[in-house]
Amino acid sequence: MNKVIPYGRQNISSDDIEAVIEVLHSDYLTQGPLVPKFEQKVAQYCQASMAVAVNSATSALHIACLALGVKAEDNVWTSPISFVASANCALYCGANIDFVDIDVNTGNMSITALAKKLAIAKLNNCLPKVVIPVHLAGQSCDMQAIAELAKQYDFAIIEDASHAIGAKYQNLPVGNCLYSDICVFSFHPVKIVTSAEGGMALTNQPKLAKHLRQYRSHGIVTEPSLFTEPSHGPWYYQQQTLGFNYRMTELQAALGISQLNRLDDFVAKRNELAKTYDQAFSKTVLDSLYQNIETYSSYHLYVIQLPYNCANIHKKIFTSLREKGIFSQVHYIPIHMQPYYQQLGFSFGDFPNAEQYYLNSISIPLYPDLTSQEQQYVIDTLLALLEN
Repeated sequence: MNKVIPYGRQNISSDDIEAVIEVLHSDYLTQGPLVPKFEQKVAQYCQASMAVAVNSATSALHIACLALGVKAEDNVWTSPISFVASANCALYCGANIDFVDIDVNTGNMSITALAKKLAIAKLNNCLPKVVIPVHLAGQSCDMQAIAELAKQYDFAIIEDASHAIGAKYQNLPVGNCLYSDICVFSFHPVKIVTSAEGGMALTNQPKLAKHLRQYRSHGIVTEPSLFTEPSHGPWYYQQQTLGFNYRMTELQAALGISQLNRLDDFVAKRNELAKTYDQAFSKTVLDSLYQNIETYSSYHLYVIQLPYNCANIHKKIFTSLREKGIFSQVHYIPIHMQPYYQQLGFSFGDFPNAEQYYLNSISIPLYPDLTSQEQQYVIDTLLALLEN
C-alpha cells in the first residue's frame, strides 16, 4: 500500500457535485428553499416532528442547551468518552459540567453509573437539569432506561447522535426523540453523510423548535404572530433574545439532501465492513465494541480494544499502523483528562472505565469507499503486529 488509508472519509458523487453547482447558479446561496427542505427530509427519515439545521453539531448542542433553559449554576452531565463539544455546550451557557462513566463494553454511558450518580445527587440536592448521552461510534445508548431515570429524577435529555444518523434503536430510527427532548446530528465530512460542515437538532416539541430556530439566527423572529407589538411593515423583524449566527447555507443543504439519498446504502456498507472485521479478529485478543441486540449501529467508527494487560503496547501498535500507511485514531481522550477540564477540578482517576477504555482502544479505517484490498491490508497488518 503506497497511499495512506484514513480512518474515515467522505463519499462525494457526481450527483452531489451537480446539486451544489445548481445552487451556485441559483438566486440563493445562504438562505433559501433548500435548508427547510433538508430539515424536512431528515425529520421525515427519523420520524421526528421538527428539525432545525445549523452550521455544526457543536452549534446544535449549544442551542439545544439554551432551548432547554440551561443557565448559570445548572448542572449538565454527559459522557467522558466523546469529543469535547459534548461538554463544552453546557459551559457556553454558564452551567456546571460533570460526567457519567461508561460501560467499557459499548463505550456508551453506563446506566448503572448514571442511576447511582443520580441517587447521590438527589441526596445532595444537585441533580442535573440536562443529561447528554453520546451514541459512540454510531450505536445508540439505552435510551429507554435513561428516559425512565429522567422521569424519576426530572431532567431533560439531549441525545448527542453526531455519529448515529441512519442507526436504529428498538427498530426505530435514531432521531425520533421518543426517549429524548432533542437529538443532535453531525454532518462533518467523516460522519455518515456530510454537508461539508453542518448539524441538525430534532425535536417533537414545538416550543423547543421555536427556541432552536430563534437562537440559531441572532435571536430574531420574523413571524408577525410572535411580535411583541404590531408589525411596522413587510420588512419588520424583532430581536427578542441574544442569539447567534449558526445558520446553515443553501450550499450545505444541497449537499446534505443529495447525500441523504445514499444514507441507507452508506450504513449498510459500514455494517458489512464491520462484519468483515469482526470475523477477521474473532479468534484474536482483539475485541470490538459490544453491539446491543436492541441497536443497529451506523458504524461511524470501528473501534478495536486490546486486553487490559496490553495497555503498554497500545502506543506501539498505533504508531506502527501509521508507519505502515494506516491512519488509525483514538476516539476519544476522556474529556475530563483535558488540561482545560483539569483546571475545572477534574483529575485522572475520576472515571476509571473511561480511562481504561482510552488506554486500550484504537479506531481503524471504516468508510464506504474502503476497498476489499485496503481492508484486507488493515487486517493483515494488525494480525502481523499482534503476532510480533
